[in-house]
Parts: sequence; structure tokens; C-alpha cells
Amino acid sequence: MRNKGWTLGLLGLFLVFCFVMLQFLISTVHIGQLVGQMEPHSEAEKPPFKHIVLIAQELDNPFWRTVEKGASEAAASRGMKIDYLGPIRINPAEQTSLLEKSIAAKPDALLVQGIKEPQYDKLISQAIDQGIPVITLDADEPDSRRLTYVGTDNREAGRRMGELVARAAIGKGRIGVIIGSEQAENQQQRLEGFRAAIASTPQFEIVDIRASNISRIQAAKQAEAMLKQYPAIQTMVGFSSLDAAGIAEGVKAAHRDGTLVFGFDDVAATKQGISQGSIKASIVQQPHEIGSVAVQLLASHFLGSTLPPQHVIGTYILDSTTLTPASSAP
Repeated sequence: MRNKGWTLGLLGLFLVFCFVMLQFLISTVHIGQLVGQMEPHSEAEKPPFKHIVLIAQELDNPFWRTVEKGASEAAASRGMKIDYLGPIRINPAEQTSLLEKSIAAKPDALLVQGIKEPQYDKLISQAIDQGIPVITLDADEPDSRRLTYVGTDNREAGRRMGELVARAAIGKGRIGVIIGSEQAENQQQRLEGFRAAIASTPQFEIVDIRASNISRIQAAKQAEAMLKQYPAIQTMVGFSSLDAAGIAEGVKAAHRDGTLVFGFDDVAATKQGISQGSIKASIVQQPHEIGSVAVQLLASHFLGSTLPPQHVIGTYILDSTTLTPASSAP
């Protein structure tokens, strides 16, 4: 009987122990669930980023790097991630190839410069057919199925340059022009606007037009050669961001001090040239704003909004009166 009593006692203790352990386990699990609810979700549990590909005209061009910065900053707070691609040197064929490869990678959206070629239009349509929205930047592709264009009104910017030159270059109306690329639509549009603005001013004439291939070195070489070939040129105008600084170097190499130089954008060398007097003025775009607005519009599109056909970002004139001392430092 005594052994039976011990057995029943031990069984009772075992059952009590099991009950206590079960309550402990239940309590531990419950506490863990409460802690999990209070802690931030892990990276794996967060909603995935929208993957946006930005294809530049030229990878390390200051203008496009600033576009990238604006886009990346706007994307950071909107659940988006910017992948930045582009040719090392300006190359429309490589831009087209990068667009084709990017579509194959199935991103959530594409930000691209327009090239205005049939194959490029077809690729944009291909992206749209696959549910990948496309926004053009800097140069439009108006006949394509892109959602919208974000950037400068390039004809208007060229017209504004013409008016600026007409006011500032009185008595120096023989003009040499450097454009970034003969194939770039935005460069041709700026030239068209410039021609229209000076057409009504008889004393102004475009003597020669050459391309720099968006290279400061080439802009300097072309400007020097142009000035030596055409001694009558008194004013030089550059239409891409590195042209003005290159032209100023070409003017110096050709020993043509006194030649007026006008340019586009506000890269450091252009601001320094304005500060030192070798560059008269520049028409400045707002690339940071272009990148930022493009991402904002994509965010609206993802939420179901209909985008406007284009969103024009304005320009302003940078000269010795608007240049701040800090911005002119090399």
C-alpha cells in the first residue's frame, strides 16, 4: 500500500509540474508575440521597393549626376530605389541597348532621355505593353507612348539665349555656335529657338556651328579652330553644359580676348568663368528639380493619378549680378 501511495504521489507531482510548464510556455509565447508587435518589422517583412531605372545620356556628366541626385533623394522617402545607368561617353546606340536590357530586367518604371528614333519609340511601347511606365527627361519623345516629359522647354531656352545675346552682344553680332551633339534633339531645339530669336535682329548672324560631343576638350578645340578660321566671329555660344568652359579655353588659345562667351547650365567651371569674366552669362536648367519631379510624378502614377502630357521646369540666367561669391569658388 505504501508503494502505491508513493506512486500516486509522484504521479500527482508530475502532473502539477506539467501544468506549470505548460502555463510557462503559453506565457512565453504570448510575451513574444507582444514584443514582436512592438518591434519594427525586419527588412524581409517590409514592403518591397519600387525599382526605378534612370538611363542618362552620359554617365558622369554633371547635369545627369544632378538629375540622379534629385531622383534618388525623392525616391528615398517614397519606397523607391533608383538604379542609375548610362554610357561613359555620349552614345545613342548604347542608350538604346541599355533601354532594351532594362526592359528585360522588368523594373517598376523607367526614366530615360528621349532620342527620337523609331527603334527607341518601339522600345518605349514594348515597356508600356509590359506594364512598365516610362517618363522622358531632358529631351522628349513626344510621338512615343511615354507617360509624360519632365524637363526644360528647349526651344524656349534657346529663344531666351537669343534674347540674352541680342541684349548683351550689341556690336558683336557675328556668332559662332557649339552644340553638344548634332543627333541630340534637345540641342537642335535650342538651336532652333536661338535662330528664331536672332532672326529679327539684322546685325546678328550665325557664322558657323560645330559639335563638341559633350566634351570640354572638344569644345575648346572646336572653338579655337572656328575663331582662327573666321576672324569676324565676336561672340561664341555653347548649348550643352561643358561647352562654355571649353569655349573660354579655346578663346584663350586663339588669342581672341574680348570675345563674348555664353553657355548653358551652372557647372563649377562655368561659374568660375563668370566670376573671372571669361564667360558672360549662362542659361541655367534645374536638373535636381527634373529628377525630383519625375519621381514625384511616378509616385502619383502608382497611386492611380493621370499625369499631364509634360511638366516643364523653368530656367534662369546666371551672370555676374546673380552669381553668389560662394558659388563661384572653384
